[in-house]
Amino acid sequence: MSTDKRRWGWLTAMLLVIAMGVLAAACGGSDSGSSSSAADTAAADTAAADTAAADTAAAGGSTKIVMGFLSNCEGPFGPFWDATLAGYYTALVQYAGATPVDPKDPKAGVTGAKVPGTDVPIELNTNYGCSDDKADKALSEAKRLVEQEGVNILIGPLSGDEGIAVANYAKTQPNVTFLNGISGAQDTTLKVQAPNFYRFFTDGAQWTAGLGAYAYNVLGWRTAVTIGDDYSFPYTQTAGFVSEFCSLGGKVTDRIWPALGETDYSSYIAKLPKDVDGFFLDVGGTGTVQFVNQYTQVNGDTSLQGKVMGGAFISNPQIIKELGSKVKGVVAGSALPSDATTPEWTAYSDAIKAAFPDQVANAANIFLAGYYNNTSAALMGLQAVGGNIDDAAAFQTALNGVEIPTGVGPVTVDGNRQAVGPNFVVQVTDTGTKTLYTVPDVDQTFGGAFSTDTPNPDRENPKCVAGNPPPWAASITK
Repeated sequence: MSTDKRRWGWLTAMLLVIAMGVLAAACGGSDSGSSSSAADTAAADTAAADTAAADTAAAGGSTKIVMGFLSNCEGPFGPFWDATLAGYYTALVQYAGATPVDPKDPKAGVTGAKVPGTDVPIELNTNYGCSDDKADKALSEAKRLVEQEGVNILIGPLSGDEGIAVANYAKTQPNVTFLNGISGAQDTTLKVQAPNFYRFFTDGAQWTAGLGAYAYNVLGWRTAVTIGDDYSFPYTQTAGFVSEFCSLGGKVTDRIWPALGETDYSSYIAKLPKDVDGFFLDVGGTGTVQFVNQYTQVNGDTSLQGKVMGGAFISNPQIIKELGSKVKGVVAGSALPSDATTPEWTAYSDAIKAAFPDQVANAANIFLAGYYNNTSAALMGLQAVGGNIDDAAAFQTALNGVEIPTGVGPVTVDGNRQAVGPNFVVQVTDTGTKTLYTVPDVDQTFGGAFSTDTPNPDRENPKCVAGNPPPWAASITK
């Protein structure tokens, strides 16, 4: 606490003592001695409370900082549970001085987190929210964490429909700040626009930037079919591919939507037409493994090469490791380049290695990176306000101006509190991915294709319309 603040706290206490003494003398008569003693005690207690309050305010606010975590523990995205925790806790180790309880196990948590540059402690709520790819469960878990656990900063959720549900809930809790985990549905920020919900990572459509141009200009596709799970995130990924591919003159002849959580894709594989140039694949989570195994069982282990372009899942290092040669050569969109060698990528990878060495193989895993980015932003926002989140609006204003360092360079958010960042067209290799093209500074409008006035991505939208290709399309050629 500053000298001036201590001086004012002392002066306040003395004035209070004098005032109470005068009041006791005026009312006390012959027994005023005992009354005066009580008044002095009360004054001292009040002064101590005032001084403590001043100390607390100077240290970072009277409301304690309670940070909560919402992800998927089970279900189609359950295998990425450790990766999301590793991203969350790596940021706290790197920026908040936390110490991992067990560097081999992110679930063990960390201790000693403080607001960067201060001694203000951050209480980490370990009654984790587990939404398991269910929007209603994400909503109920967010409510539990906020309304029962007292969380005032919530990191999460993971999946598309979950994000939309939590963002809508955020509008009812203006004094709580929500930072997305890795939920990628476009609507979460473009359409819902909760003023206290932030996404310091690009969305699912942004992750496909360059794919449509690669299919049309490099592979020579003129017709395509899309296949993706029947919910908001694959709608968003498909929207990016369809918009770009069709703008160049390509035709999408069919869109196939298996139910979320499907395990037997054989009937859908049988429906794939043979007379198209290729198809865009975006079945979610562990569904990618099941689909690819079933597809290659019918068509051969190398049948995906040149025939399939993938969304974010097929370029995920955990999925690549499991599928091996079956996905080698497949081209996909990715928010992260596993072959990066830049200083930014090295710093990011080193941070993961320092906290959880076994997780460094997941540096290019969007599930880890998304939670890392958003937790980093929360910490830098707290630092900007000295740890004082009594004024939630001031904290949120600070977040609007935060620039976070990431593995792919500095990231900020736009007016919708949505990240702007690069995307990468990558090809799966034996060990990860090889970057073919980099698309810089992709914003949520996707080169002007999407806005608050365009239809929400869904089973039929966007329509396949030629013309107005995005600005990066011309640079992606043979």
